[in-house]
Amino acid sequence: MNTNMTKLIIPRAEHSISRSQLSPNGVKVLYKLRDHGFTAYLVGGGVRDLLLGREPKDFDVVTDATPTQLKKLFRNCRLIGRRFRLAHLHFHDEIIEVATFRAGADSNAAEADDDAENELPEQPVAPEAPSDAALDPALDDLGTRHGRDGRQLLGGPRMLKSEDGMVLRDNVFGTPEEDAVRRDFTVNALFYNIADFSIIDHVGGMEDLKNGMIRTIGDPLVRFTEDPVRMIRAVRFAAMLGFNVESRTEAAIGELCASINKATPPRLYEEVLKLLMMGAGERTYQMLRHYGLFEPLFPHFDAWLSRESDCYPHVRVGKALEWIDERIGAGGQVSAPLLIALMFGEYLEEKVSGFREEGFAPQPATDAALADFAAELCATVAIPNRVLIAVREIISCQLRFQKTPGRNARGVVIRHVFPDALAYLRFLEQLNPPKRPLADWWQRFAEEQAAPQQPAATPASGEAGEAKPKKRRRRRRRKKPAGGAPATE
Repeated sequence: MNTNMTKLIIPRAEHSISRSQLSPNGVKVLYKLRDHGFTAYLVGGGVRDLLLGREPKDFDVVTDATPTQLKKLFRNCRLIGRRFRLAHLHFHDEIIEVATFRAGADSNAAEADDDAENELPEQPVAPEAPSDAALDPALDDLGTRHGRDGRQLLGGPRMLKSEDGMVLRDNVFGTPEEDAVRRDFTVNALFYNIADFSIIDHVGGMEDLKNGMIRTIGDPLVRFTEDPVRMIRAVRFAAMLGFNVESRTEAAIGELCASINKATPPRLYEEVLKLLMMGAGERTYQMLRHYGLFEPLFPHFDAWLSRESDCYPHVRVGKALEWIDERIGAGGQVSAPLLIALMFGEYLEEKVSGFREEGFAPQPATDAALADFAAELCATVAIPNRVLIAVREIISCQLRFQKTPGRNARGVVIRHVFPDALAYLRFLEQLNPPKRPLADWWQRFAEEQAAPQQPAATPASGEAGEAKPKKRRRRRRRKKPAGGAPATE
């Protein structure tokens, strides 16, 4: 990795970031760390977006304080992660993520060798004073678990790589310069210094920001091998910012695209959501297919896309993502189930039709189609069951919408998936406008059901307008049984 880069400091007068643009909670964290003698910078996407005139989605902080020191300093701190030990500071309306400066690759390798040589199972270590607010007091800064007697239960190096170079653990702390070089792309490695309001650039990020370029820091083949998800992140940043991918970075993605599945399926699901719900989903989808990343993520779906149906290519996926982009751009919300239903809708509908031809009833056919779809993705992009259940309900509602009102129409509109199912129906009607729009009918019906019911007027009685008193209902006497007891003399 090339670390021989000239440090560049851009003073306040030469950049556009103002302290008033920062999160008040983020500013509090930066000042509190500085007042306690620590070095702390704003870093990552927050700095990048502010320099581009965009509204940041989050504000991340990097510091020389260790996770344990952060835990003691902030009462609202929660330590997370094992691969990378991070601190989440919970405020009322946001979470500020704070990380400790990580060491460079050379330091990590040396540290890993030392740890591997000295690693002993069940090695006693000195116990540390517990913290009342600790989420898991058995874990230290390095992610090592200890028992009540202070013995190390899960040993291992602080820096750990797989045989093919993928980073499994990275908790070796270093300097700001080393941390900047350890980050993924140059445009994400800029520091904002609260002490003098300057920008610190160790990796040439300002130049790439001006040129609209996504470039890895160091050898892209090494960086993508360390963490394959960085390939997805490169596509996401290029699509979101309208940037180009630098040629060496682009070539490395093409060479290593098949290794994307080395990342865990739940993590890939979260990354796919970020990719497609940032307002540039259609462009991201095209870039994923261009760079060869879409096929290993969705192998069965990609094979289906490559085949034509009735001599027509499958273009509905792109139109669905364009519709989602327009909705997000207009300030609307798109849930994860609606995104999955729209993106894979045509594919799922074809599966449902196949099961119907085999003799399945409508609902069992939908259930079987979703089960088949989940089985295809479980090894690559693991969609949670709660999302798949909601997708199944969205698809099922489309058949029910054809009956207006049908039986128990009120039960349809009070279902929690009704807004997403109605949005799905609107998209279908936008693709093929019907003679009788069903979406408008169901929208009016839902609004009528949600309107408060007016109480019935009480009839007046006489000139005084008083309500008639209700007649008192006479109580029925119980009959004596036919065979009563004989009278006594």
